[in-house]
Amino acid sequence: MSFKKFALLASSVLAFALPAVAVHAADQTYVVGAGGTYRPFEFETAKKELVGFDIDIIKAVSKASGFNIKLVSTPWEGIFATVNQGDRDILISGITITDKRKEMVDFSLPYFPADQVIIVGDGPKVTGLADLKKLQVGVVNSSTGDIVVSEEIGKNNVAIHRFDNTPLMLEELYRGGVDAAVGDVGVIKFYIKSHPEKKFKVVGDNKFTRQYFGMAVQKGNKVLLDKINAGLKKIVADGTYAKIYKEWFDDNVPTLPLQ
Repeated sequence: MSFKKFALLASSVLAFALPAVAVHAADQTYVVGAGGTYRPFEFETAKKELVGFDIDIIKAVSKASGFNIKLVSTPWEGIFATVNQGDRDILISGITITDKRKEMVDFSLPYFPADQVIIVGDGPKVTGLADLKKLQVGVVNSSTGDIVVSEEIGKNNVAIHRFDNTPLMLEELYRGGVDAAVGDVGVIKFYIKSHPEKKFKVVGDNKFTRQYFGMAVQKGNKVLLDKINAGLKKIVADGTYAKIYKEWFDDNVPTLPLQ
């Protein structure tokens, strides 16, 4: 075969190969691990489909950045191992960004402020944590709220009532068994939205440490992290984030630190 014919053949093969590579890149699918038990962030329907605020966010982010996702229900225990072993590409599961977890995975920019809040009904007036010292207070056992209230009024204080989950705690608040409760803002806001008849109110306090949820990827995967961050910035800028937030929580859409 002459050099000219060889060059012509090689060019033809390359011409067919390049579009195939481009299509493959555009169609790239990332496996997303999400828990199925943390309502309203991610939970399963009766048909075992994953739904929730986190699910809507990752779908919007992937669409904005032009990549596909495959959602896989992933138990919390061992969830970080799945991304480090390559079984999952992205984790979105109400994961609070902490220094310890940064040693295991790389986090996206924050997509949700994971604050603690006080929730009250028609009982005594509460303006902050200091007011809880004279009240009966509900918390979820061993939660961040439990730790904060224990530090404020004493861990062994009999005025602290510990519950297995947030709905049980808030039902007791509604019945008057406790005067106030402390819990995760997202779970609390979703409960209030779902039960407007109970007329609960949220109260903040600057003693609560601000934390954020982030999406996690394998350490060093900057290419994927950049895609996620770019998508998150886009959905915040175009109003998609605000729309999703209002559907699950309320109209008080948070300002995220996206620098």
